[in-house]
Amino acid sequence: MINQLISSAENKIKLAENKNLLDVSAIRRHFLFPERGRIVTNNAASTQPPKELLNLYTDLSKDYENVHRGQSNASRYITNLFEESYNIITKFINAPDRRNIVITRNTTEAINTVMYSLLTQFRDGDNIVTTFMEHNSNYVPWYGLCKEILPKFGIKVECRLARFQPQTGELDLTHLKSLVDSRTKIICCIGASNFLGTKIHLHLVKEIADYSGYLQPNGECRSLLLVDGAQLIPGTFTDFHTLNVDYLCFSFHKMLAPFGIGVLCAKQHLLETSLPFLYGGDMIAEGDVSPDYVGYNSLPWKYAAGTPNILGTIISAQALRLLLDLALNPDEQKYFLTTNEFNIQTVEGAMNRISSHIKMLTEKAMYILSRIKGITIYGPKNVNRRTGLISFNVAGCNPFEIAEELNKAGVESRAGCHCATLAHKYLKLDPPASCRLSFYFYNTIDEAEFAAETVNKIVNSKNRIDISLNTNENTLNNGLTK
Repeated sequence: MINQLISSAENKIKLAENKNLLDVSAIRRHFLFPERGRIVTNNAASTQPPKELLNLYTDLSKDYENVHRGQSNASRYITNLFEESYNIITKFINAPDRRNIVITRNTTEAINTVMYSLLTQFRDGDNIVTTFMEHNSNYVPWYGLCKEILPKFGIKVECRLARFQPQTGELDLTHLKSLVDSRTKIICCIGASNFLGTKIHLHLVKEIADYSGYLQPNGECRSLLLVDGAQLIPGTFTDFHTLNVDYLCFSFHKMLAPFGIGVLCAKQHLLETSLPFLYGGDMIAEGDVSPDYVGYNSLPWKYAAGTPNILGTIISAQALRLLLDLALNPDEQKYFLTTNEFNIQTVEGAMNRISSHIKMLTEKAMYILSRIKGITIYGPKNVNRRTGLISFNVAGCNPFEIAEELNKAGVESRAGCHCATLAHKYLKLDPPASCRLSFYFYNTIDEAEFAAETVNKIVNSKNRIDISLNTNENTLNNGLTK
């Protein structure tokens, strides 16, 4: 009886797991890169665009026109698609309203938008807390603010850096908490590291921010919290309402769309009370310009100065609809280019499937890599605590050489500091670089295995060459001695 119960429970688990399995073969038919024989494992930098999104550029060009700047049918049509894109993005991340959304060129510009919008709110003696784990884009703007911009106005603001644990790659929350005080205007933190792969416990960082005691202009006593979600959102279900952070930034080129569109999602009252980042064009209220006064447009257009990347915005929003189709049923076009509604439960189901697949790839690759002699894999050992990227170094091997050899074998990786310079230097890496494999939901288990096994072959081949060179050198030295 007990055995039957155990067997029944195991079958239920297997059924649940099968429900979460992606049809990767069907997914890959939507992309061009498999036809080239490419093994794409540099997805943390940028993902591959599906054929449908590339074709959409051509289709939209038939009615190519500007938005909010014409009475033609084409202008109205494109304007409607453009404005609907804001609604799609809003629903996908469960933001309250499209007035919470600012379209930017990328995550970097989104972070800079926050920095410049808060520029005049900093007071002498304030501080900003960020971490050693950050992408350069979530550190350098705050460095520039504290070291170069505010000092010109006689305002001293300190930028403080929280440590992480070298062995586990986890953020040191105790140290972070010790840096936050009643003069901490804002905490700026990654959602997931693009070097260590670590997913941050954002609810705990939020708790630290909420109890800082900093007096904000609207009377709230807490620190603001900005999350760089560039590495988090593409492979992890992310609910802006549940996170309850003040600012969330991400880029579409890391989740299927072509380059050029990023998003800042922010609490509405912050966007309403802050100054715009850029001035001119759509951010001006219609006809509200005079020698003595300029009126700003209502949200979300207050932060949409000039002619935007119209086609890029429409295509990026459709990338979210296509992502749902590919994850849930890649042979059916239920959401892409339709008006079919989806809710946050639909998004959660799709993203959980993607996340499960990426975990499987990461676990397989880490298992193979971990058997390589002299290797150091950075970040958490538990795949549940990390995204689908694996950064590593091998003793005696240059990470750039490993990446070059991987490329010769047909595996596309990345070597360098991955724009996480602070973290590489914090670990005292010399050079401050590592090799990185990063997977997305269109990668197969065979590709993950091949990439990891190829690293193993590269390292073994180099070790054999080194042994051979040392043997020859010893033979030569012995001969000279004789």
